[in-house]
Amino acid sequence: MREMQSAQEPWKSSELDLPRPAQCPKIVRLAHQADLVKEFADSVCRGLARRPAALECRFLYDARGSALYDRITKQPEYYPTRTEAAILARYAPTIRRIAGAVTLLELGSGSSTKTGHLLRAWEDNVCYVPVDISESALCQAGRTIGARHPGVRIVGLNGTYEKIFPLFAPFSPLMVIFLGSTIGNFTEEEAAVFFRSISENLTEGGYFLLGVDLVKDADVLEAAYNDAAGVTAEFTRNLFARMNRELGSALDLAAIEHVARWRPESRRIEIHARFHKPQILRVAPRGESFRIAAGEEILVEISRKFVLRELQDELKMCGLQTREVFTDERGWFALLLLQKMGGSFRLS
Repeated sequence: MREMQSAQEPWKSSELDLPRPAQCPKIVRLAHQADLVKEFADSVCRGLARRPAALECRFLYDARGSALYDRITKQPEYYPTRTEAAILARYAPTIRRIAGAVTLLELGSGSSTKTGHLLRAWEDNVCYVPVDISESALCQAGRTIGARHPGVRIVGLNGTYEKIFPLFAPFSPLMVIFLGSTIGNFTEEEAAVFFRSISENLTEGGYFLLGVDLVKDADVLEAAYNDAAGVTAEFTRNLFARMNRELGSALDLAAIEHVARWRPESRRIEIHARFHKPQILRVAPRGESFRIAAGEEILVEISRKFVLRELQDELKMCGLQTREVFTDERGWFALLLLQKMGGSFRLS
């Protein structure tokens, strides 16, 4: 078994100015803060210029959007969060036994709620590295984990995935964690690049714990994204409310409908905003306007669902070998524990 000491002292790297455990939780910013309004405006203009129009789903998660998403996860129709949490609660000790002494690095950590099952399995004797683009989410997660798991050493990294990948080696031996089937928000091409980047930057023998939502009955899937309480619909409209607040878009939100459909041919839920009357969407920071016709739909998010064998084959092609697959009794959701194989798997 590898020594715990090596897994818990990534801050000794000369390339990183990382805090020692006694100073954690502390946030390390990996890039200067961007002009978020400009970034939002540029993204909206790019998305509306496409045919068909499609917006980046990351902008759904402002403060209100994040709060609404938290409510979505508690709706009776929305099974992914509680199903994945139950799998983690049951199998975290097994994951700990296989992976051994590693640093736990979580991409898109958010509130880190489900990660508590893993921290308990490591008996709080571990270095946890939450990674998120939201500094406020990292601060809140650090405070919560610090209170619940006082033995955990926390190094929060504030930045994008591209900034994080080169830091895998200094934190090794490592288990990268990517939960919530967030990979489902990626297109096939984006997912392929992401998997190769994980493999490229993991050292040989490193682990990758991936949560994925599986293909199932269409009624179950569509209900999950059309909850009876209307929280998901409010979540979708909040993106356009954010445009009104930050971009001066002057939209009539009451005339925007949330539409979620299962597309079996592409194995994905597509969430659109349908406009019930013609509107002009203004992007004031750019001085641009876009005419939206009555009945027009704008894609705001996708959520791909997976077939295990096909996904495992794709991951293997990227140099990530399946060690174990953990599922619930209904086979609705899966956690894949993968390990980096030897050899070179360079991005083409």
